[in-house]
Amino acid sequence: MIVLAAALWMIQVVSAQLECVDATRAAARAAARGESLEEVRRIALSATRPDARVDVERVSGSTRVRISFQVRPAWGVPLPPVTVDSSAVTATEP
Repeated sequence: MIVLAAALWMIQVVSAQLECVDATRAAARAAARGESLEEVRRIALSATRPDARVDVERVSGSTRVRISFQVRPAWGVPLPPVTVDSSAVTATEP
């Protein structure tokens, strides 16, 4: 039973990591199109969890997007949370 719980927990973490990468990628595409930083942040938050931390930084023609959040077991087992994160850097159109 413990092995099954651990396997399900890992599947949940991997799924959250993929969600994080997809949200970062969507936000980076918006940044590359020249969207405002507020719009890039809105797009990132709409593609991931509401409690995610989204950092958007634009410096000399490039934009860096970083998203992170903690994942806890859905079934309430007292396992420690795992932090997943993803970042992307893209050139920004003028």
